[in-house]
Amino acid sequence: MNSRFLPLIAGFLVAATLQGCGLLGKKGSSSEKDNRRGEVTGVPKRTNWQQNLPIDMVAVKAGTFWMGQADEDIGYTQSAFNKQVTISEFFMDKYEVSNNKYRQFLEAVRAGEYSYSTPTTLKDPPQFNLDEVMPDTSVWSTSFSYHYGDPLMEFYFDHPAFDNYPVVGISWEQAQKYAEWRTYHMNANDKSDFDLPRFRLPTEAEWEYAAKGGKDIAKYPWGGPYIKNKRGCLMANFKPGRGNYIDDGFAYTAPIDVFAPNGFGLYNMSGNVAEWVLDAYNPVSSALTWDLDPINHDPNEPRKVVRGGSWKDVAHYLETSTRTYEYQDVKAAHIGFRTAMTFIGRSGSMDVSNNRRRKR
Repeated sequence: MNSRFLPLIAGFLVAATLQGCGLLGKKGSSSEKDNRRGEVTGVPKRTNWQQNLPIDMVAVKAGTFWMGQADEDIGYTQSAFNKQVTISEFFMDKYEVSNNKYRQFLEAVRAGEYSYSTPTTLKDPPQFNLDEVMPDTSVWSTSFSYHYGDPLMEFYFDHPAFDNYPVVGISWEQAQKYAEWRTYHMNANDKSDFDLPRFRLPTEAEWEYAAKGGKDIAKYPWGGPYIKNKRGCLMANFKPGRGNYIDDGFAYTAPIDVFAPNGFGLYNMSGNVAEWVLDAYNPVSSALTWDLDPINHDPNEPRKVVRGGSWKDVAHYLETSTRTYEYQDVKAAHIGFRTAMTFIGRSGSMDVSNNRRRKR
């Protein structure tokens, strides 16, 4: 065979392979002229739309991973059996929701921005009562017996010194309301003809997939198996020993942007505050849920899954696969949350560097 034709043949083979995998395609025409000739080309002049990345969120690409125990089950809970699942693309908050971001939500409610009826579209304001969304600052004194938490009860949420710290004293139900408000806040201020998807709590599977940071089986967000780096520094804010809360540098919570992010660029997926997720708790969830974007949605189950461990927990609770729960109306000094958003688009098409707003 003439060597001059080899590059051309190779190019045809590559194109055929890519087209067979769905990576090449021809954009269809939707001209009015073709429509007048009786052709079906789709509704003409549809608005071009692209879902862009909201500020302080990370784009997590789709993938398949082993969900479940990455190390020995020291509690013998048998509630995190390994199961291979696939997760679709989604956006996730880079940081835990801070006191100051939650305060913006409260100020909007206080200003009467949400005095209308139950929303029917994502651009309609939800109805909230200020009392039902206020964080419970008393948790610093009531969550622990014989503990002098009064200074934090007085200053933690209101003082600017703690603006960049994770909000606590928030129930699962209140976290849901914050996500509902954030959905309205973005869509009401966006002039596009089409709404962005809702903000929401991440599912348990999304949370674990994100926590592993791109590693198939990772004991901790940084990989593991150790809780210290090469310099002997602890990798998260937690309780490394009995009565020892300070060796990581913080007696209680830490700012939301300290400690190194994981492979997806997410901060404090282990430690600092444990995090509410969307799922209802069931010890045999892995056997009940599907292997594609699984979720245990059970409105009749008041126990909701909490993940990640906190500043008051030992290292076992920091593991990416450790499962625990709390009742959905409970407010605690060690539980916070972060939000997620579904990505609408073709698998593998997400532009992780895109952080611009849609063109008006």
